[in-house]
Amino acid sequence: MLTQTTSRVLEPSDLDAALAILDSEPVANAFVAARVSIAGLDPWRLGGEMWGWYEHGMLTSLCYAGANLVPICANERAVRAFADRARRAGRRCSSIVGPAHPTAQLWRLLEPGWGPAREVRTRQPLMVTDRVPGDIVADPYVRRVRKDELDRVMPACVAMFTEEVGISPLAGDGGLLYQARVAELVGAGRSFARFDADGKVVFKAEIGAATDRACQIQGVWVAPEYRGKGLAAPGMAAVLRYALADVAPVASLYVNDFNTAARRTYLRVGFQEVGAFMSVLF
Repeated sequence: MLTQTTSRVLEPSDLDAALAILDSEPVANAFVAARVSIAGLDPWRLGGEMWGWYEHGMLTSLCYAGANLVPICANERAVRAFADRARRAGRRCSSIVGPAHPTAQLWRLLEPGWGPAREVRTRQPLMVTDRVPGDIVADPYVRRVRKDELDRVMPACVAMFTEEVGISPLAGDGGLLYQARVAELVGAGRSFARFDADGKVVFKAEIGAATDRACQIQGVWVAPEYRGKGLAAPGMAAVLRYALADVAPVASLYVNDFNTAARRTYLRVGFQEVGAFMSVLF
């Protein structure tokens, strides 16, 4: 056990202590907890390093440093230590994302060296529910996407990502990593869609992260020509039915505060705000 106040890169032997931190806030930490539960703390399998912050020999905070930089249960002292380590390593991530307060502090410390960001989304309400709405009929046409339908759902996924993030996921490597991620979710039975008579996706969503405590819905999208026709709420009710029955007892998501239509839909199907995330996009 460490006896000083310090940060270090965690090792596989630190797994139980790291899981205890992640499990202390299962909704907010669902994304990282899901990765760690599958890959452990080996950087190659995890897709990045896990940094730990120790106070008086006890692990109290984490920071995932991979494609995203994610502070976890981080107090101000931990954030400063993580910022120092990130500055020394140089920017390797495409975004900083996490609970709004520590993420804002982390970005204030990193912005002089890492800025400017392409976009900063300072408040993204974190919403949760543990029940299917009783007053909305779930869309019976929303179902799991089959493996042989990957080519049909992929254009909708690309359109959603480009609309949401502001850049195409096909940039850089031609979309190989993104297509692999979509295929992974389809293969795991965590991709859902409604198709029209021509086989085009008109609504879709994925369960992007899942633990035995909580799951996180992402990628909610309605085809532009179908917006305003009442598909979103029944579609979300259908995804919730699958999520709560088959995946985890609590479903969560986070949404841009300026997306008032989406926020209304999520409130309508029973989600409640329990906090806020923040994202810094490069």
